Amino acid sequence: MSTPRTGLILDFGGVLTTGLAPCTFGFDRRSGLAEGTVLSVIGADPAGRAVYERLERGEVTQREWNEVTAALLGVEPDNLLGRVLSDLRPQPELIGAAQLARAAGVRVGIFSNSVGPEPFNPYDGYDLPALCDTMLISEEHGARKPEPALYATMLARMRLPGDACVFVDDTAQNLPPARELGIATVHHTDPAATVAALEELLGMRLRG
Repeated sequence: MSTPRTGLILDFGGVLTTGLAPCTFGFDRRSGLAEGTVLSVIGADPAGRAVYERLERGEVTQREWNEVTAALLGVEPDNLLGRVLSDLRPQPELIGAAQLARAAGVRVGIFSNSVGPEPFNPYDGYDLPALCDTMLISEEHGARKPEPALYATMLARMRLPGDACVFVDDTAQNLPPARELGIATVHHTDPAATVAALEELLGMRLRG
């Protein structure tokens, strides 16, 4: 059996929260758009993808993103991101697992691509400083996952070597740079499966 890891790095949106895709689908329906329109604009449309990546790097503000993306979607820009993510909720299984791990001595970090803090702050109401030992928000470093340099910065924040850490993200393309640094990775698709994987990697029970 391998030595249990002592560091837990968690993505925020889609891991410590409910899934992001269902939120976008709800917005599509409320706005009279075909389901999948928002995801297509931010992930496949060249202009939409470029401005979203610039938002994550902190190169444009959330208000600027709202204006550009609203024009691509054909909707009103006012608090667009807040409207898109209005159905986002805490994910109790993963939050509970993080709390139990930290109480048992595991160092917990949150590693999140930014969407800007205003007018909609997705971190409001989560009391993240009480949940983790350190946080890295991409816009503060002018980079975004999966750019490799950001992962080395996160490890420095964790004050642990890669082979002592586990990283959980709901986006598969964000995992390979972590593995290159020796970090064990978990692709989060289901809360129960993710918690079970963490229990094995951290060598402890994480369900109350």
